[in-house]
Amino acid sequence: MSRRVFASAVLLLFVVMMCSSGRASNAVTSNSGNVQLPHTVDLFLPNQTLVVSKDGRSQETKRDSFASPSLVSAGGVIAAFAEGHMETKYQGGQSTKPSSDVVAEYIDSAWDWPTLVEKVNKDTWRAHTVLGAAEGKDYRMGGLHHPTSITRGNKVFLLAGGFGELKESRGNWEWGKFELTLVVGDVTNSTPGDPGGRIKWGPIRSPLNESTIAAHKGKLTEFVASGGSGVVMEEGTIVFPLMAKSGNEAEDVYSMIIYSTDDGSTWTLSTGISPAKCFNPRITEWEGKLLMIVDCEKDQRVYDSRDMGTTWTEAIGTLPGVWVKSQLGDYPDEGLHVDALITATIEGRNVMLYAQRGNFSGETERTTALYVWVTDNNRSFSVGPVGMDNAVKGELAGALLYSDGYLHLLQRRVSAEGSAISLSRLTEELKEIESVLSTWAQLDAFFSKLSIPTAGLVAVLSNASASNDMWYDEYLCLNATVTNATKVADGFQLTEPDSRVMWPVNIRESDVRHISLSQNFTLVATVIIEETPTADAPLLYAELFDAGPPYIIRLSYTADSKWETMVKGDTKTTTESGTWVAGKEYQVALMLQGNKASVFIDGKSLGKEEALSTDERPLDVAGFCFGACGMKNSPVTVANVFLYNRPLNPTEMNAIKDRKPVPTRGSESQAGGVPQTIASAVSGPEKNSAAPAMPMTLDPHAVEEVSEGGAAKRNTSRTEDVQFVVPEVSLNSAGSGLLPLLLLLLGLWGFAAA
Repeated sequence: MSRRVFASAVLLLFVVMMCSSGRASNAVTSNSGNVQLPHTVDLFLPNQTLVVSKDGRSQETKRDSFASPSLVSAGGVIAAFAEGHMETKYQGGQSTKPSSDVVAEYIDSAWDWPTLVEKVNKDTWRAHTVLGAAEGKDYRMGGLHHPTSITRGNKVFLLAGGFGELKESRGNWEWGKFELTLVVGDVTNSTPGDPGGRIKWGPIRSPLNESTIAAHKGKLTEFVASGGSGVVMEEGTIVFPLMAKSGNEAEDVYSMIIYSTDDGSTWTLSTGISPAKCFNPRITEWEGKLLMIVDCEKDQRVYDSRDMGTTWTEAIGTLPGVWVKSQLGDYPDEGLHVDALITATIEGRNVMLYAQRGNFSGETERTTALYVWVTDNNRSFSVGPVGMDNAVKGELAGALLYSDGYLHLLQRRVSAEGSAISLSRLTEELKEIESVLSTWAQLDAFFSKLSIPTAGLVAVLSNASASNDMWYDEYLCLNATVTNATKVADGFQLTEPDSRVMWPVNIRESDVRHISLSQNFTLVATVIIEETPTADAPLLYAELFDAGPPYIIRLSYTADSKWETMVKGDTKTTTESGTWVAGKEYQVALMLQGNKASVFIDGKSLGKEEALSTDERPLDVAGFCFGACGMKNSPVTVANVFLYNRPLNPTEMNAIKDRKPVPTRGSESQAGGVPQTIASAVSGPEKNSAAPAMPMTLDPHAVEEVSEGGAAKRNTSRTEDVQFVVPEVSLNSAGSGLLPLLLLLLGLWGFAAA
């Protein structure tokens, strides 16, 4: 079979598996008509919401539409900002001047959800102008756009882009040049019960001056805020994302930052900028670096900087949700789009949260939905949908805020009535995120206790659950689809010619990017070849892709007991080496480092590295397959599959195979009813001193929690087509059957009892 036909056939299998198993491994099971969306309350409604001045004394006015939401919290006050528009109206042959301003609504963060809804729906509820023509005679902006906010202590910093004064020319309105406007508010404790009166806004000013702009030597002439949120770095630097124009005939747009190291007294433009035609920057701090996502002509890109934007380096694979290469279609309408990026500490873990649109397949229609993703930059998990498009309205991403133990989404909604903005408190979604992060932490600790490396560990397929057609990722992120196989301890036995395990990772047709394995990964699995095949048989297969035909890494075993590796890239290389024995357990591994592929058996390289491509372009992993992947399967058992987003060295591979428990300081009592295969991991130093290899079973959930009625208690999560079972574990639920086992394994019994 030719490379193109063979590879296309397997890629089609990946696409079919991804599409049949739903948008993501943890998506909501429902059609678009009855999806349980979060409760929302409308804050800014076109031609309904009444707006007054900062001090509340001006005449009430309405806006024709609202856009560009931004959300912050400081000093017990949540401030929701929006861009309010007054459109041009024609009367008697004359047109009225269009305008836009920045308006805000203020919410007491102590309000529970029913109280918040009640307050907002009262007739006395008002929005307030923060930046606009009504806020001072010396203010000459024709329009204000893209409110961008951040807080530091009890200060609220609000940056907006604006046009110079609007002038009429031959019946048309012409805007002046782009400018930047900054205002700072102090949150006070005055006016109890009225959060709107607690922010005292200072004078309006520009953060730019001639010397600031001169740093770019005239190359950049106009600047505008990007919207969303800024970030306060760990050392206290305040940073806002910006867009800038070069002033040339092409009017190229660039992304950059402006920052202050003295609490907003003075501001500095970054000397480094993005490539041309990259705009809408969103920024956050991650592991000491400043991350910036930008929308370019047909893709999104991630850049990072350690020197306040002096240099920007493209950070491929830094944020899993961002596709880094161009796609077919008109981006961003048909492309994946990461928005509303923030960082948070949840369940003691530093994570990034972002909103992303994706396709949703209901029972009766296919539509576009908005999801919230959480990632620690290794694993990703989505909750939602939190917004759903239909024939009446479209939901657009807005702003996320995690504060005071709550997760909020400020979201723009477009309909025939205009553009409105609503607020959601994502209570159930946050509970799900907390549960998932707790599971990640417990599993990391469990595997670390067995000397298994967890740095870069993305997913684990181990315990074969009750479903015969799914193999569920222990980390709840990447499930595999099983065809015609039999469950065994920690895996499946592939007994038929068409038996296989398909593990899709990144498939563009599904509009989902679970993880980023560009340029580096290691897949490690335990296998047993049950019998000698009559012809060469496939064992493990990986497919990678870029803009052209797929690239392939495959491990097979021959009828004359040889291992065979095949690497298909710009060239094809097939190598036979080593021997295998039927019925013997082996650890096999595929590894990609840069553009070079390697295959390992029991930690030893099978031949030499082979280059997939002749250049350095990064490749994306479509997925992995065990068994019948373009060839007929011969009986084989696959168990305990570990996927890493980095290369492993032989010592680390052996640690996965040996699974030697970390010695404890003293002996622990064995929990009643704990299987000996698991209990041996927590035995005293006498047994640990020999450090024997663990038996094949590696199920961290071997003991179920038992309810009062005697039945196993399970926490059921869902895919779009199938349920899967997640152990309900918590460091606070010391009465569960699983927890004492984990506590013994982790050496945390004293902590839980304290």
